[in-house]
Amino acid sequence: MATINKRPSGKWQATVRRAGRSASKTFTKRADAVKWARDTETNAERSDVFGQRKLVGADAVPELALADALHQLADEQAGERWRLHALARTRMAKLRIDVLTVDDIVQWRDLRMRDARPSTVVRELSLIQTAIDRQLGDRANTSMNPVRHVKRPRVDDRRERRLTDHEWQQLLDAAGKCLNPLMRPLLVLARETAMRRGELLSMEWCNVDLDTCTVLLPKTKNGHARLVPLSPRAVSVLSQLPRDDGRVLPITTNAVRLAWQRLRARAGVDDIRLHDLRAQAATDKLLDGWSVAEVQVLTGHRDAGVLLERYARLRATDVVAKMRTMHDAE
Repeated sequence: MATINKRPSGKWQATVRRAGRSASKTFTKRADAVKWARDTETNAERSDVFGQRKLVGADAVPELALADALHQLADEQAGERWRLHALARTRMAKLRIDVLTVDDIVQWRDLRMRDARPSTVVRELSLIQTAIDRQLGDRANTSMNPVRHVKRPRVDDRRERRLTDHEWQQLLDAAGKCLNPLMRPLLVLARETAMRRGELLSMEWCNVDLDTCTVLLPKTKNGHARLVPLSPRAVSVLSQLPRDDGRVLPITTNAVRLAWQRLRARAGVDDIRLHDLRAQAATDKLLDGWSVAEVQVLTGHRDAGVLLERYARLRATDVVAKMRTMHDAE
């Protein structure tokens, strides 16, 4: 869309706006401004007048604002809903996917790094990438998604924190005193199943099979459905929960966040994150003698390297204990 305005200096300024971007130029004669605006609109698709080059193959990309794509993803990922809605309110999200470029993402990334930790920025980039991939459909995993060409910030936040038996009992006791009676079952299921918070909160009774001791997660963080094995304790917890709602744990993400902050302070373990229970679950199974492949079935990790690097919080003392056990058994 073009507008022609007369400046106080007497000159004419032509402005062309397209898909959230604008280009302008000043002329002495109005006729020249009109001609430039007309030519700019005509050549916008193939020229560089907007300071950015459209991605190769962009004609095949849906003409949908990034914000709309993020809102759609939020409907599918309850655990990330608030974050996705926040991303949808950013200036970059007003741009259409078909004109979104690597430079746009890089500029957003650099600005975001001023206020957020590298791990947060990486997480949000992954969500943006997933939102665009969903719109691309069969063309996902191709060069048409500009986020795939953006370098992620280096994250060095590996955690070695593990719960002691006493700390775990303190957390369970504190959860039992919560006003929300579902917090204790949530913690037990988190450690027994290694499911993410969002996966736990989106779990539905129609996908729970207590006879086969499995639960189906149709939508996960990486976009793939997975079948999670349930331990006897997980089955016991699920068996005792009411079925008044379609969801197994009908709690909002914000309610869980607030309740978790209170109960961990009450338990005296402020440095424990809810996500640590997922790593604790993986570590528990490895210490119990599970193979890496078996733990992958539980956690849903497609890359064993990620599982071992970030979730298997094993220590040298664990290996020493195992060697002693093996020696005593000889």
